[in-house]
This record gives sequence, structure tokens and C-alpha cells, in this order.
Amino acid sequence: MYKKILMPVDIFEMDLSDKAIRHAEYLARADEGEITLVNILPASGNAILRGFASDIKKFEAYMKDESVRKMRDLSRLFKLPEGRIHTEVRFGNVRDQIMAMTKEQPFDVIVIGSRKPGIATHLLGSNAESVLRYASVPVLVVR
Repeated sequence: MYKKILMPVDIFEMDLSDKAIRHAEYLARADEGEITLVNILPASGNAILRGFASDIKKFEAYMKDESVRKMRDLSRLFKLPEGRIHTEVRFGNVRDQIMAMTKEQPFDVIVIGSRKPGIATHLLGSNAESVLRYASVPVLVVR
């Protein structure tokens, strides 16, 4: 049923993803599916910081390298064969990048962790809520 699972994770705030990891793994085991873990880092505002372009590039490279390392460590937590766990690091808006990935690849479901709703979520919105609202594939939100 769920052969290709997309799971956005924030490797710098793993409390959002811990429970979602177990749900994604359960779904993948049921159908011998694959999980794609994606960490989306904020894009730098090059227009604002034009004079610091080289520093921004170095910072983005450092963040990407750190994310790749942490994603590799995270993928080892799954009790699935190594070839069924894929990782990707992207820059940009979380919702936009997830929507782009679902257009690029035929994912069957998105599994995303979320905090309990609070006043900040209702006023500002959350990544999980935004993905849920705009996704063209089923979304499983885990709290």
C-alpha cells in the first residue's frame, strides 16, 4: 500500500520526528517499502546579505555537511535494509520543497511529526499543517 514514503525531518530538533520515525518504519515494513528522509534547511536571503555572499556559501556548505552526517546517523536507527532508506538535504521553504518532491517522485504517503497545537501554531501555522493543507498525496501527522 505504501511503497514509497517521504518523511521530512528536522535533524536539529529530533523531538518532532522521534515518534514519526517509528510510524514510517512500521508502514515501510508492512509493504517492503522505502523511506526517503529529507531535511530542509532555510534558504539564505542573498538579497539582504549581498556583501557576505562567500560567508553565506561557506555557512550553507557547513550546514549541508552537518545535515548529511546527521541524516546518515538517523538512517541507521531504522531496522530496515540499508538500500530501503534514502536521505536528501534541500534548501528552501519546507512546504514548497516537499510539494516539489512529491511532483518529482511518486510518493505514496508523507509521514511528518508535529507538536501539540498551541497558540503559536494557530497564529503562524506549522510546517505539518501547511504540508497537510497543500499535499496531493496522503499525509500522516504524528504527535
